[in-house]
Amino acid sequence: MALIIGMSILLGCQFLGEIISRALALPVPGPVLGMLILLIGLMIRGSVPASLRTPGEGLLKYLTLLFVPAGVGLIQHFGLISREFGILIITLIVSTSVTLLVTSQILQRIAGRTQPSREGKT
Repeated sequence: MALIIGMSILLGCQFLGEIISRALALPVPGPVLGMLILLIGLMIRGSVPASLRTPGEGLLKYLTLLFVPAGVGLIQHFGLISREFGILIITLIVSTSVTLLVTSQILQRIAGRTQPSREGKT
């Protein structure tokens, strides 16, 4: 029974995300919004219920299988990818650099707030 409840929660969050994404014509996929809804719900609750932990761990065990469709898509669109390879590489380098820069700046600001000040000490 716990497995059915947990899967219902997961699928319900995904369904709500799909409804919100389509109703508001957002450029964010419904499953991503569903994960956000699930995250907010779990943060409010403060813990993961056992009924949700069981199917979650089961899905994580077979997570690698979920990459098969993406791999098939890469093979199917190999011609398009090879034509746009230069643009893809530039995009990956720029986006990775921006991500690292933003992450490092945020980390420095957070670390600066949490460390005690040493200005008056010699």
